[in-house]
Amino acid sequence: MENIVQIELWGIRIDEPIVTLTDLLVSFLCFLYFYKMVKSPQQGKVFTYFKYYFLVMGLATTFGGIIGHAFYYEFSKAWKLVGWIISMFAIMLIERGAIEHTRIVLNKKYVKALGIINIVEFLIFLGLVFYTLDFFYVQLHSGYGLMFVVFTIETLLFYKTKNEATKYIMAGIGFAALSALVFATEFSIHRWFNYLSLSHVMMAIATVYIYGGVKRIKVNEGKVKEKV
Repeated sequence: MENIVQIELWGIRIDEPIVTLTDLLVSFLCFLYFYKMVKSPQQGKVFTYFKYYFLVMGLATTFGGIIGHAFYYEFSKAWKLVGWIISMFAIMLIERGAIEHTRIVLNKKYVKALGIINIVEFLIFLGLVFYTLDFFYVQLHSGYGLMFVVFTIETLLFYKTKNEATKYIMAGIGFAALSALVFATEFSIHRWFNYLSLSHVMMAIATVYIYGGVKRIKVNEGKVKEKV
């Protein structure tokens, strides 16, 4: 605990203040984009999944910043498990959004099959997390969902359609990968701005790009089409 940066405001101890602030930066962006999507006239499953991805990821990062970092000294490890599970739901939702996006090029039976695989994969990882209580499987689920599922799907769509939306989403996943790399290597600039803070900043940039892609997806006459 002696290595954790602490400050005190109005008699309240706050651990890892910059880590907390950068987590809440991601939360702010996610809630902002959720609000924008609620107000948007865009309709369809692909938008619904992405919309609730922003909401649930906002909840996950708020939970992580406040309970997982700032005031973790008041909670047990079991509370971190709650945050982990919320973030896993968020990853499942962005996967579902990407899968729905494939309707522009794939037959609906393949889209349905991918949706079933998504549920099975989520349940397997969730079971591993409950069984082991190990954050490694949360990271593995995130890496699998973002890199193997979302990035692969958007790469396929870009190859097939060359549309603007997929370029933004791919860029967002790229920044998410940088976030994971910083986290894995524990590359820190300063003890006040450590690898967790830098990882969160990369995730914030990823969020901006992902939303940039999502808002460029257009629904026309019940079919997903792209604004080129």
